[in-house]
Amino acid sequence: MSPTQWDLPPELCCRPMAFVALTGLDVTYNAIHRAIWDAFCANRRADRVPISFKVLPGDHEYPKCRTKRTSYEWYIPKGILKTGWMNKHLNLVPALLVLFYELDWDDAVWKEKQSECATKVEIVRTSLQGRNTKVAVVLIQKKTPLPPGEDLVASERAASLCNACDLSGKSLFVLPHTDHLVGYIIRLENAFYEHAQTYYYTEIRRVKSHKEFLNKTTHQLLFVRHQFKIAFFSELKQDTQNSLKYYRTAYSLVHELRTHETNMLEIKTMAGFINYKICRLCFQHNTPLDAIAQFRKHIDLCKKKIGSAELAFEHTAWMSKQFQSFGDLFDEAIKLGLTAIQTQNPGFYYQQAAYYAQERKQQATHLCAHEASVSYPTPDHLETPSGALDFYGQRAWRQGHQSEYAHLNTALSALKVTLQGNAYLQALNQQCSFKKNTVVQMGEEYNHAKDYTKALKLLDYVMCDYRTERWWSLLTSILSTALRCSYLMAHVKDYITYSMELVGRASTLREEQKSRIEKNLIKVLMNEVPEAEPDCDQASAKAAQALWSDRMSLAGSNEFTIEVQDYVPFVQCKAKFLSPSFHVDDPVQLHVYLRADCPHPVRFSKLCVSLSNQEYNQLCVVEEPCKSQEILEASSQENMCLVPGKTRIYSFKFVAKTEDVGKKIEITAVDLMLGSDNGRCVFLNWRGGGGDAASSHEALLAARSFKSRGRVPEQHVEWDTVSIQASTMIISRIPKISVQLSHEPPALNNEMYRITVSIQSNEETVTKDVKLTAGLKPGQDANLTQSTHVTLNGLEMCDESHPALLPDIAIGDLQPGEKVEKCLYVRCVTPGARIFLFHVAYALSTKVEGKDITCRCHKFEHLDRVYVDIPFLLMTDILSASPWPLHLVTSQLQLAPTMAAMDQPQSQVEQVVLQTGECASECFSLQCPPVLNGTSSVASGQYLISWKRKSWCADAPVVTTVVTLSHVMVETIPLYVHAELPSFGRVRESMPVRYHIQNRTGLVQDVEMSVEPSDAFMFSGLKQVRLRILPGAEQEMLYNFYPLMAGYQNLPQLNIGLLRFPAVSGQLLRRFLPSRIFVKPQGRQADDASIAAA
Repeated sequence: MSPTQWDLPPELCCRPMAFVALTGLDVTYNAIHRAIWDAFCANRRADRVPISFKVLPGDHEYPKCRTKRTSYEWYIPKGILKTGWMNKHLNLVPALLVLFYELDWDDAVWKEKQSECATKVEIVRTSLQGRNTKVAVVLIQKKTPLPPGEDLVASERAASLCNACDLSGKSLFVLPHTDHLVGYIIRLENAFYEHAQTYYYTEIRRVKSHKEFLNKTTHQLLFVRHQFKIAFFSELKQDTQNSLKYYRTAYSLVHELRTHETNMLEIKTMAGFINYKICRLCFQHNTPLDAIAQFRKHIDLCKKKIGSAELAFEHTAWMSKQFQSFGDLFDEAIKLGLTAIQTQNPGFYYQQAAYYAQERKQQATHLCAHEASVSYPTPDHLETPSGALDFYGQRAWRQGHQSEYAHLNTALSALKVTLQGNAYLQALNQQCSFKKNTVVQMGEEYNHAKDYTKALKLLDYVMCDYRTERWWSLLTSILSTALRCSYLMAHVKDYITYSMELVGRASTLREEQKSRIEKNLIKVLMNEVPEAEPDCDQASAKAAQALWSDRMSLAGSNEFTIEVQDYVPFVQCKAKFLSPSFHVDDPVQLHVYLRADCPHPVRFSKLCVSLSNQEYNQLCVVEEPCKSQEILEASSQENMCLVPGKTRIYSFKFVAKTEDVGKKIEITAVDLMLGSDNGRCVFLNWRGGGGDAASSHEALLAARSFKSRGRVPEQHVEWDTVSIQASTMIISRIPKISVQLSHEPPALNNEMYRITVSIQSNEETVTKDVKLTAGLKPGQDANLTQSTHVTLNGLEMCDESHPALLPDIAIGDLQPGEKVEKCLYVRCVTPGARIFLFHVAYALSTKVEGKDITCRCHKFEHLDRVYVDIPFLLMTDILSASPWPLHLVTSQLQLAPTMAAMDQPQSQVEQVVLQTGECASECFSLQCPPVLNGTSSVASGQYLISWKRKSWCADAPVVTTVVTLSHVMVETIPLYVHAELPSFGRVRESMPVRYHIQNRTGLVQDVEMSVEPSDAFMFSGLKQVRLRILPGAEQEMLYNFYPLMAGYQNLPQLNIGLLRFPAVSGQLLRRFLPSRIFVKPQGRQADDASIAAA
C-alpha cells in the first residue's frame, strides 16, 4: 500500500479555470503565430481573466461524447465519480475552440480562402460532435482595421464569412498583427471568457435537468455525482459562492448514502474530495473559522467508518492524509496573508497527521506479522488491465491484500518524518508548546529508519530543554533511545555521556538497568566492547560490535573531555573556599566535595582544580594511578574511591602571593579523570565551582526546606548543606598601629580648620622610622587641589604657596603602646566635599567631608537661555550647612558688562542670622542688552557673600565668599509679547486685558493671532485676526475677560504664529505672558433694608 495512494489528484487540488483550445497556430515555424501564442500565455498578471489555453492541431481528436440517456428507469450507477471526469473538463474538452486563420478583407483570393476557412470550421465541429463547445474564428490580419461602419467591404465580407462558416457575428474576431498586439489579445481574452461562461452555464443547466428523472431508491449515487458536477462547473465559471453551496449539498448527500463493506472506501474518498473543496473555498473567501468547523465536522463523521478490522491501517492512512491536506490548505492561506494563532495553526494538523501515520505503521506491522512462507500470488488476478479503476475510491479488494508493506516500511517512516517536520516548523512560527514533542517523534522515526545520525542530532536538540524543565521521565526515555543510537554507530563520546546520565540521579531506570549500563560504561573505559543495548535487532547489533572492535584498535582517540555543566552526570561536584576572604599571611583553604549516584562504587585517577592564577594549580591536584580492573573496586587507600550516596571531601591549602593582595582568586574549573592511561581516559569538567543542570533547582529546594536536621557525625557532610563558593579575596595583613583623628566638622570656608592626628603603636616591638603623609587625597578634581592648602603651623594664614598634601612627615620611633599627636591645619578657599588621606607606615585612609555654604542660582522657571532686552529673574538661595549659627553681614551682586539690572540691586539678606539648615533667598530683575553678532553665551557676573560665625567674638574677621554666576545662552527674538491686566479678577465682573505685540526686527511681520476659549472665562474681542506690524512698531489688542469661577483660573490661551519665522513656536512666545490669575468670589450687594436694619 503505497503512501502516495492517498494523495489527492492534481485536478482536484488545482484552481479550475475555463479551458479554451486554440487551433490553426503554427507556433514552431511561424514567428507571427509564436508571438500571438506568447501574448496569450507568457507573463500573465493576476488581473487577466482566468483561462487555461492550449494549442491543438486542427485534426485533434477530442473525447467522444456518449449517447445521451433518455431515461434512468433501469439505470443503476456503478460509482459516484469517474476518475477521468475532472481532468476531461479541465484539459480535454474545451469550453471554446478558437480557429485562427490568416485572411485580410482585401485578399486577392478571398473566395478560395473563405471556402478553406469554412472547411476547417466544419472539421472542428465534426470532431466535437455531441458537445456544446462553442466555436469562434479569429482572422489574423496585417493591417489595422478601420472603425466599425466605415469599411463597407469589411462589413460585407464579414457577413459572408459568417454565413459560410455558420457562425454568429459575436464569434468572428479580427486580430491585427501590429505594435499593440498585447492589447488586442487582452480584448480577445475577455470575449473568449464570456463564451466560456455561456458554455459552463449551459452544462450546469444540462446536469440540473437530469434531476427529474432520478429516484432516491436506486439513484442515490447520482444525486451526489450531479451536485459535485454542478459545483465543479460553477468553479470553472468562477462562481465560487454557488460552487460552495453545491459542494455543501453534495457533502450532505454523500453521508446519506447507505454504507457497507464494499462501498465504505468510496464514500470516504468522495467525502474527502468534497471536504477539501469546501475548506479551500472557505479559505479563499477569508472565512477560516468556517473551514475549521467544516473539517472538524468531516473528521467527526468519518473517523468511525473503519470497515473491516484487517483494513484499519487503510483507514488511519486516509485519516492521516485528511489532516495533512487541511494543514497544507491552512499553511497556504497563511502565506497569502491569513494570521494564525497559537491555538489554531497548521502545526496541530500536521502533528495529528503524523500521529495517524505512526498508528498506521503499527497496525500494518501487526497485520504483516505472518509466516515468511505465506506470499501473495502472482500475477494478481484482481488487477485491472489499465492499472486504474473507473471510479474514485473503488478497488479490486480482497482480505489480506497487504503484502506491499514489507518494502514500504522506510517510506512510511519518511512520510511521518515529513509531517512532523511541517508540524515543527509551524510550532516554531507560532511559538507553540508541542514543538519539543514533535522533534522527539522525528528522532524516533529516524531511529526506526536506521538513520541514527539524524536521530541523535534531533534528540540531543531537545534534551537540554527537558533537563532545564526537569522532565526526568521523558529525559530518561530520550536518553535510552540516544544511547541505543550511539551504540549502533559506535560513537564513544556520546555513549559515555548518555551512560553517565542514565546511571545518575536524574534517571528513572530501575537499579538493574542502571547496573547494566554502568558495567557497559566501565567496559568502554577499559577499551573493551560493551554489550548490545536492548531492543536492537540482531543484524544491527552484529554490525555495531564490528564497529566497536575497530574503535579499540584506533590510537590517539582514547581521551575525551565532557563538559558536564549542561548534563546531569552520575558524579556531583561542589567546590568552595572556606572563607570569602583570606589575609595574605593566612593559608588559603579550598574544599572539593564529590558524590556518586551510580549503583556501584567507582574509582577515579585524578582530581585537579584550576584557578584564575594558574601558578596555584599545581598545588590543587590529587592523583593516584589505577589499573583498569580496579575501576569498580575499592582502592587500598580508599582515597580515590567514590561510594554511592556518600560525600567525599578533598582539601587543598596554599599560601597566596603578595602580588595578589587586593585581587580575587576564582575557581575556573574542576576536572575529574576516570579510566586509566592504558584504557580510555574521560575527563569530567565542571566550569566554575561545580554544579550541573539540576543543581540550581536542588539548591533552591534545599533552601526552602524547613525540615530539621539532626546532628551528624563530624566526618559526615550532608550534601544539601554544602554551597558553592567559587571565589575569594586576598586582603592585606591586619595593621597594628591605630590612627585616630580629632576635629569639629564641617570646615568653614577660608578658616584655618584644625585636625589632630593621634598615632599609637600596638606592635610588640619598637616601630622605627614612622612617617605620616597627610593632606588632600590625590586624584580628585584639580580645582579642589588649587583651593585647598595644608600646613603644620597654625599661627599663619595659608596662601597659594602651601601645598594640598604634606608627604613623609617624620614622626620618629614609637615604643610599644606609645602615642604621638600631630596637628594639621587646612584652609579651604571654595566650599565642597573633600577626601583627605592619612598614611602611617601602611595605607590607611580616612574620609572627611565638610560643607559650609551651598550657593545655587536658579530662576522661578528654569531657563536654558535668555532673550535680548527681555526681562528675566535671577534668584539666589543661601543654605547654611554649618552646625553653628552664621551671621550674614551683607551680600552684593556684581554684574558683568553684558548684563544689566532693571533697578538698583540692594542686599536683601543683610544682617540675617542663619541657623543650621535654614535658607535665605534674594531675587533680582535683570535684562540682557543687545550683544555682538555671533555671540551665543555671555557672562552673568559674581555674587559676593560676607559672613562670620555668630558664636565668635564681635571683632572676628569677616569671610567673603565669591560665587561666579554661570554663563547664559542669549538669543534674539523677532517678536515680544507682554500683557497688561489687573492683579486679580472678580466673578461676573468685566476685566480688561491688553496685549502688546512688538516687532523687534527690520522686516514687516505678518502675525496670526487667535484666542482659545476657556471654561472659566467668557471674553469679547477678536477671536482670530491677522496683523501686519511694521519694523520696530507695536500693536495693541484689547479684550474683556468675564470670569465665571472663583479661585486660581487659567486665562484664555493666546496663540501667535509668525509667517516669516515659522521656527518660532507659539509656546515660546506664550512664556512671556501670564497663564493664571486669581478670581475673587462675587461680593454681596447692600440693599436699603439691610442698611436700615443696621
